[in-house]
Amino acid sequence: MRRKITSHLLKWKEQGTRRKPLVLYGARQVGKTYIIKEFGLENYKNVVYVNFETNLSIAGDFERNISPELIINRLELYYNAKIIPGETLIFFDEIQSCERALTSLKYFCEDAPEYHIIAAGSLLGVAINREKYSFPVGKVDLATLYPLDFEEYLWALGRESLVEEIKNGYQDNMPLSEALHNLALELYKEYLIVGGMPAAVVAYIKNKRILDSGSEQRLILDTYIADMAKYATSAETTKIMAAFNSIPAQLAKDNKKFQYKVVQRGGSATIFGASIDWLCASGVVIKCNKIEHGFMPPSVYQIFSSFKLYMSDPGLLTSKSGISPHNILNTIEANNTFVGAIAENYVAAALQVNGFDLYYWESENKAEMDFVIQDGEMIIPIEVKAGTNTRSRSVAVYCSKYNPPFTIRISAKNFGYENGIKSVPLYAVFCIRKIR
Repeated sequence: MRRKITSHLLKWKEQGTRRKPLVLYGARQVGKTYIIKEFGLENYKNVVYVNFETNLSIAGDFERNISPELIINRLELYYNAKIIPGETLIFFDEIQSCERALTSLKYFCEDAPEYHIIAAGSLLGVAINREKYSFPVGKVDLATLYPLDFEEYLWALGRESLVEEIKNGYQDNMPLSEALHNLALELYKEYLIVGGMPAAVVAYIKNKRILDSGSEQRLILDTYIADMAKYATSAETTKIMAAFNSIPAQLAKDNKKFQYKVVQRGGSATIFGASIDWLCASGVVIKCNKIEHGFMPPSVYQIFSSFKLYMSDPGLLTSKSGISPHNILNTIEANNTFVGAIAENYVAAALQVNGFDLYYWESENKAEMDFVIQDGEMIIPIEVKAGTNTRSRSVAVYCSKYNPPFTIRISAKNFGYENGIKSVPLYAVFCIRKIR
């Protein structure tokens, strides 16, 4: 399965003496193990694969000594494979289960940079379960793998030519033909259901049955719940699960700001704040903070007490919410407000994949921009509509206050540009990338 992260891995491999061990972040089930193994098989003579969650014997070796020389010798003996710098990829999987292995990356960086090492682990462990050993800050390169975005989903379906047409339409503000536009919208709606978790995508592609993807999504959600119990205390797990389970209800509100009272009557940041942080660190959810002004830089105008939470994958939100897939596929103007929430979640995930920090803006509860992003010295407001009805006063209110260079309106309408508003079809959000 073609993934964008592969180009990043190739650049890392070619860094020479500047290369550090690479730590690949990402929530569970986003395909970290698969993509690294495939990368290793295609670009190295051999791969030494160490899974610290299942191989306790190797993990024990790291408890005694983490000098690179000793570790390389132990790995060669255990796997009966010669480890040659530049020809062998060493892959430390589930590294959160062996914190000494995480610490050892510092010494590989300092004393043995010739070895090519990639480590992977879910944020559930890497970010939270560091009780004894410090993270090797500055001694590793970092990258994050997300669920497949819509572009990668189209690649998986063999729709590369459609991807190029969409990119050209975005670049030139030129509408696609009606046939291609409608096809792309249908595939977009399909993606809202299938989502971007690799197992769900593979299950769908195998027999072209959408219900097959739903079965995989439920298994993934169960895995997330199991991880909550594994990496948190019993009391913490209860609060984390409550916050996580409230996300569909949070997004179903007209005001999608996260409200603790929706989680539990009398809920507060004191009770659930740490649970929110846990979910964000795990990669399971996406946080979008409110800004009080549309000035540069937006990060300094954040109101940390006001935020929205989205699922990391729109397909998982669709599955978790229980909305009928038929309501999504039936019509883009479906009489169901939650379709709009799923569309907004889809946009949040797509913008995150492209490296944007997410903010939203609100003016005295009278106008709201769904997202505000920074691209170089530009601040660009984004409005999201699930259908073709794009009438809204929020854009006018925002523009009169802050005069942005242009506004992006995401909807079911075709490409276009008029009165400072760049019309971007829902299927083309992956084209919104940093240009500065």
